[in-house]
Amino acid sequence: MNSPIGWALIGASNVARQWIVDAIRAQPESQILNVLSSNEERGARFATENGIPAHTADIGTILSDESVDAVYISTANQFHCSQTLAAASAGKNILCEKPVALSVDDARKMITACRDAGVVLGVNHHLRCNAMHQKLRQLLAAGEIGRLNAVRVFHANFLPQALQGWRINDPNGGGLILDSTIHDIDTLRFLIGSNPTHVMAMTQSGRLAHDGVEDGIMVVMRFPGDVLVQIHGSYTVPFSEGGVEFYGSHGVLIGRDCMSQRAAGRLFMRNADGEREIPVHHHNLYHYALAAFSNAVRGTGQPAATGEDGLAALAIALAIRESALTGRQVEVEIP
Repeated sequence: MNSPIGWALIGASNVARQWIVDAIRAQPESQILNVLSSNEERGARFATENGIPAHTADIGTILSDESVDAVYISTANQFHCSQTLAAASAGKNILCEKPVALSVDDARKMITACRDAGVVLGVNHHLRCNAMHQKLRQLLAAGEIGRLNAVRVFHANFLPQALQGWRINDPNGGGLILDSTIHDIDTLRFLIGSNPTHVMAMTQSGRLAHDGVEDGIMVVMRFPGDVLVQIHGSYTVPFSEGGVEFYGSHGVLIGRDCMSQRAAGRLFMRNADGEREIPVHHHNLYHYALAAFSNAVRGTGQPAATGEDGLAALAIALAIRESALTGRQVEVEIP
């Protein structure tokens, strides 16, 4: 298709308000036409506060509107599949929040439906859009630290009150694994360029979450080449900056303050010559993601994270959940 791109928001969410509205409007000839919320009052308030001309509680209103070319889905996780299938059937391009679905079978259905309908499916795994991670990926691919031996990811923070809700009390769609750890998984896939073969995990629950929903996790994963990876994630740790460390045979790459939605992060290399900081030219993560998605809608390139990326991250996250529940090592299977 040619420009312009008309957007509708399916979900009057915090991430839409804080990041996506601005990112869509930063793209050439893109406009937001409508926002859907199951709560009429919330939808009206969201539309007014963000200068969106219409709001609705009926998804059919959006899907029947020929001026809507693309939708951004940021509803609760259990609705992603059905809303994506409906949008694909209506010929709408789809940028879906993570996790892409709650089961691998549903994710596969979504990918197939979008492929059959000839529409773009992207998944909002924003961390791979961080300029620091992109620079780190280049250095790893170039072999700057030799053979990769191990990786450490620390993504522990404190979940703000405004984001709690279903994340800490829904045993099916909530919890740290599908909300936060899945971002770490996607980032690792992006940086290492492969999928883990086996995972083991233990979780915490009860410091903030309810009903057995996990609010802390430690994960160990094995990637091809006998690379061991450790992840620490939490909803209950204030004042942690978050980061990554890659240990190679000839050096170490260290990323600091790079696991958030902000255009931030500092990258260091440590080897026989000492430690030096590697310059990173930052950009807005969501502007980058929406530019890639918009170009894909217009027929050039693909989303920063595709439906297939979303499916792989989900499959690994579900293997981690299985390991935490069963107390055993789980082999990762990605269809």
